[in-house]
Amino acid sequence: MSWQGFKKSMNRAGTTLLQKTGQIERTVDQDFASEEAKYRTFEKECGILQKDGKSYLDAMRAMSSAQLRLAETVDAFYGASDRVSDGAIAANAYKRSVEELDAGIGRELDAPYRSTILDPLGKMNAYFPTINEHISKRNKKLLDYDAARSKVRKMSEKPSEDATKLPKAQQELDEAKEIFDLLNDQLVREIPILLEQRVPYFDPSFEAMIRMQCKFAEEGYEKLSGVQRYFDDKVRDDYAAGQLDAQVEGVLQEMRELSICGTS
Repeated sequence: MSWQGFKKSMNRAGTTLLQKTGQIERTVDQDFASEEAKYRTFEKECGILQKDGKSYLDAMRAMSSAQLRLAETVDAFYGASDRVSDGAIAANAYKRSVEELDAGIGRELDAPYRSTILDPLGKMNAYFPTINEHISKRNKKLLDYDAARSKVRKMSEKPSEDATKLPKAQQELDEAKEIFDLLNDQLVREIPILLEQRVPYFDPSFEAMIRMQCKFAEEGYEKLSGVQRYFDDKVRDDYAAGQLDAQVEGVLQEMRELSICGTS
């Protein structure tokens, strides 16, 4: 930071302190305050969307990997008993279906999800630091304007013996106001335009997300429902009739009757 920049920074810090103690009047622009509040909400929501969007993709990957590991374990479990039994054949078919679904995550979900959802979110969030710099610059120029206005008011109330000081201070005030108004008006005018674009900007991403989720769910249903044909008809009928719980409980009871499973 240059010496001139350091002096400005110290003067602005002093102005802020004097405003807090009520010695310098603070300018409040309600139009800007309203637009900034809306912008801050939008900025926060975009940050949450980007974070949750990445978490969703990570969760889908984790779910697919966990499902694949589970399918491999189930296949090994049934295969160790009898590879030609209905259960073993169904377990192997389940593993193959899950392997295809896992491969589809990278091919049909990962890359498209990044290009249509995460990338647009990242591009939108990348604008915020630049916008925040404009807001920060506007706020600094507001401090300069308030300080210059306070200086003119004090000189008017208590004129200096040097008649050139007041016109000079007035000129500084006029210049500070011109710069502040330019930055303030630009933000008040352009922030609403930015906010109005958020819906048409995110519409394609939202539609793409729904389409990808539907396709993934449909493919999962199609592949996994195909595994059902390897089960005995009676198993499907018992499941539909809600009788499998009783069957499981019967097997558990038989296990409890074994000496090695009994309680001592």
